[in-house]
Amino acid sequence: MATHGHDKSAEQGAPKINVAERAGHHTGNPQEMNRRLFMQLVVYHCGQGMQPAAITEVIAERMRDQGQPVVIYADVSNPRGLGVLTFSEEPNDLVGPVRATFASAPLDAITLDTRMNMIGRSYASGYEADLQFWLLDRPRQTVLNPKWPWAVWYPLRRSGAFAQLSPQEQGAILREHGEIGRAYGEQDLAHDVRLACHGLDAADNEFLIGLIGANLHPLSHVVQSMRKTKQTSQYISQMGPFFVGRVLVQHAGK
Repeated sequence: MATHGHDKSAEQGAPKINVAERAGHHTGNPQEMNRRLFMQLVVYHCGQGMQPAAITEVIAERMRDQGQPVVIYADVSNPRGLGVLTFSEEPNDLVGPVRATFASAPLDAITLDTRMNMIGRSYASGYEADLQFWLLDRPRQTVLNPKWPWAVWYPLRRSGAFAQLSPQEQGAILREHGEIGRAYGEQDLAHDVRLACHGLDAADNEFLIGLIGANLHPLSHVVQSMRKTKQTSQYISQMGPFFVGRVLVQHAGK
């Protein structure tokens, strides 16, 4: 007797999901790693009667005591503003030791600028020669480099039309974008931190970008240059808000 509505997918079982980061399969150097770095930027305003320099020192001291890595930025757009960048492989650290840092006076009285909250995770594009370096070491080294005190951080979202392109079309668009970025990096003008934030960002952004360097102008210049690429001019539906900061404290953690 024939069985109507037979579900072959049920017979075969649900597809196996692999959440690990993978790279090198195109180049004969296959790598796989289920580790990644979570990075979070939180921006605060120091109200009247609070000295930003004193608040900076309290944050730095508490982070050191917790053994947590941190970069504290002076907010260029707000003379009483601070950007606090924390990062860990373990996201529980962001709601555990990091949150505890701000639970008591005087840090419990500073004002959070929720518009500027940014969070993302390192990810592999598939072409990385050294997967561990790309996922874990490179982002840390970039934001902690004392020679690169300037930073521009911003989220972005691609349009749905990009997802409908063929892999070949997507690859060509991304290569154009990547070649510009590499040129700035090779000349030590701007270095990037690229993070995915799918499902992590309150505004439904997909990526978080950090541009890091010795001087501010090249970081602005690379954003200007990227505007001309096919990806930005045709397939980016939203960029920003932009946080611009200069390092006050860099601490690598334990």
